Order: sequence, then C-alpha cells, then structure tokens
Amino acid sequence: MLVGVPREVKSHENRVGLTPAGVKELVQQGHTVLLERDAGAAVGFDNAQYQAAGAEVVDSAAELFAQAEMILKVKELQPDECELLRPGQLLFAYLHLAPDPEQTRRLLDSGAACIAYETVTSDGAGLPLLAPMSEVAGRMSVQAGAHHLESAQGGNGMLLGGVAGVAPAKVLVIGGGVVGINAARVAMGMGADVTLLDRDLERLKELDVIFAGRLKTVYSTADAVERYALEADLVIGAVLIPGAAAPKLITRDMVRRMKNGSVMVDVAIDQGGCFETSRPTTHQDPTYVLDGVVHYCVSNMPGGVARTSTIALTNATLPYVSRLAKWGVAAAVQEDQHLRKGLNIYAGKVTHAAVAEALGYEYVEPLVALGLA
Repeated sequence: MLVGVPREVKSHENRVGLTPAGVKELVQQGHTVLLERDAGAAVGFDNAQYQAAGAEVVDSAAELFAQAEMILKVKELQPDECELLRPGQLLFAYLHLAPDPEQTRRLLDSGAACIAYETVTSDGAGLPLLAPMSEVAGRMSVQAGAHHLESAQGGNGMLLGGVAGVAPAKVLVIGGGVVGINAARVAMGMGADVTLLDRDLERLKELDVIFAGRLKTVYSTADAVERYALEADLVIGAVLIPGAAAPKLITRDMVRRMKNGSVMVDVAIDQGGCFETSRPTTHQDPTYVLDGVVHYCVSNMPGGVARTSTIALTNATLPYVSRLAKWGVAAAVQEDQHLRKGLNIYAGKVTHAAVAEALGYEYVEPLVALGLA
C-alpha cells in the first residue's frame, strides 16, 4: 500500500504521524511511504532521516493526498485538508467527531473511510491508540495546572506541594482512567493533596492499592463533584466516554462558587470538555479566566511535548498501520473487531454508534456499510 504522512497544520501541532523508524518497518514490509517535506522537522526528524529509512519526500499536501491510499496523521483534518480526501481513501488519525459536526460533515462528503485512533479498542475494553497520548496529557495537565496557579499567570499563588509549615494545594482529579491515574501520580509526586473521583468501585480499589492509601479515592456523585471542586485549587477533568461527547460534570454555577484564582484543566476538551464553561484553546493562547477561575483547555496538549508524543504514538499505531496496509480496510475491519470499533465513517455513512447518536445521524453497522453483512 502507498501510505502518506502529511505535515500537521493545526496551530502549534508539531507531532508527525510516523517516525523514521516506523517508515523503515513499513518499507521492509513492502509498502511505499510518502512524506510531506519537513513534516517531522519540528521534532528533530529531518527529511534526510526519512529518506534514509526509505520514504519518498514530496513537496505539498496536495501532491501527497493525490497519490496516497492511506493518510496517516495525528490530529483531525482541518477544512482545507478535508477537501483533499477522495472516495475510497483511508484516513487513520485522531478524529474526535462527536463534538465536531462540521468535520464530520466534510468527512462524510469525502466518501473516504475514516478510522479514529481514539475508538480503536483492545481486549479488556482498552483504548490502545488513545492511551499513550492520555498518559502524556495526564502528566502534562499537572505541569500546566501548577504553572497557572502562579500569581503571574492569574492563579491564586499556591505552590502545588507547599513548603514546611504551609499546606499543599488541593488537587481534584475527575476520572480514574489513563489520564486520571497519570495526573494523580504526578500531582502526588509534587507533594499535592490529591483526591480522585470515579464511578467504578473496582477501579477505586485498584488505585487505593497502587498508591498505598496516599491517594484519596471517592465514589463520584454530583454531590462529591461539587464538594471537592469548591475546595480545590486545581481541578483536572479526565473523563472519557469512547467516541461520545464528554459529560458536563462541573456546572457554570459551581465555577462561580469556586476559589478565586483556582485552575481548571480540561483534558476532555477534544470530546467537547467535561466542564460547562470549557471552550477549546491553543498552546499559543492556552487560558482564559471566567468568574475568577483560570481555564486551561488546550485541545492538543501532547503537541506541547511533540517529540516524546510522536515516538509514543508511532509505537502504538504501527501494528495497526501494518495490518491496514497489508489487508486493506475492508479485510482488516472484517478480521479485527478492534479496528472495526475504530471505523467512524465509511463511504458517506456514520459507522460508530456514539458519533451517530451525538450528531443525529443514522448509525450503520460497519460490516453492513462495507457490504460484508
């Protein structure tokens, strides 16, 4: 298969869909890889490294999209990129369609097959292609929160870990998945007073054992969210429903009553955000203040540590890319139930139930859309 890796064009998005090591693997498997010039330059992978690995470098996204059978990206397609997709082409990237009706419409109009990293599953209901970026975002969320608690950034001036004689900051993590556990680990490592909320009692028991009781685990109810949010200096929103829009767990009324200068980091912003007052921000302009509360809602947080994120993402995606390149989308989706869960759009049809429900489209079962059932 001819695999195309374009340069990312979203604001301050420096990741790239494939490392030179990943290119070498695909070329050795007999595939051809096209790279848009300088796609990896921002993370230290220059054109010469890709060419040494066997990639062919092309000068423009238009040239790459015109030739490639599979488009391998990191972030969702921007409007100009959507116009380059064609019927029968395969797009493999983070898509986050549920809160994005405009991108969904453009992808449906393209006639392409679109597999979303964030809805590909694994045994045990894991999300293997979302997990590495969730790990990065969880760790980054505390770094970002600690920075924006500083007075100069509009925060309340609390040092996350406190000092001798001064209590540490209170951190609330909502959600005990990959983002939440990594956020909690970093916050505790910095000496903060950390509480984690989740609705899965088995998960709370597991986290209690992992952290030997140092992490306060609380069953998540509306009352618990309100109580702990009003006490917190830093709130990390880490809730995910695969493929669906995130639930709004902190209301505008709660935000009005939160501590002045407290900070909220919404890691769920790619799926619409789990705070009622959230709206997407960028690395260039990451925060805004509403009712005295600092909101950090950067929609591509892992792009801030683009080299680490690129390597971690390629490690996770490469086996799936290899499978798709070898079998093609129809055979791969038929044979692999986990890739089937990743198929969000096929030839003008919505093939993921949560996306269809969120945006009001008819849901078409993937194998039916492919004409295989």
